[in-house]
Amino acid sequence: MEIFKDYNGARVRLAFARNQFAKEPQHVLTICRYEDAWLLTKHKLRGLEFPGGKVEAGETLEDAARREVYEETGASLKELHFIGEYEVDNSTDSFVKVIFYGEVEGIEQNEHYYETAGPVFIKDPLLTQRFGEEFSFIMKDEVMEHALRCIEKQKSGK
Repeated sequence: MEIFKDYNGARVRLAFARNQFAKEPQHVLTICRYEDAWLLTKHKLRGLEFPGGKVEAGETLEDAARREVYEETGASLKELHFIGEYEVDNSTDSFVKVIFYGEVEGIEQNEHYYETAGPVFIKDPLLTQRFGEEFSFIMKDEVMEHALRCIEKQKSGK
């Protein structure tokens, strides 16, 4: 288990296995690829980030991940792969979020994308530009670094 402070100073515990925390995950984050680009969305308040959000009543984590990706980008996913889960604990609240990786099957243009401005494609293979001011704080902490490294290992079969 990795333990560190996130971009905002909250304590984060990151695990690459399921059910590692006392709380049930109620949030999802889906790292998406579309052809040769990362698929992000532009959150109206936070900036560029991967799609994600809260699990709704009666949804599985996988269903929530697919729904959030579609609502925020118009994309449908081929398969979802579990990457890990992490707990964020600040002085007033804590929550657990599951990280998935998904490759996009197709994208539909939508009239609205809920709290986002729709799909954004980034062709930087290592996402080195994620520290720029236009990116959300979510993209800048160690969760993203570890998750991207885990995806690369899974894809290369190591």
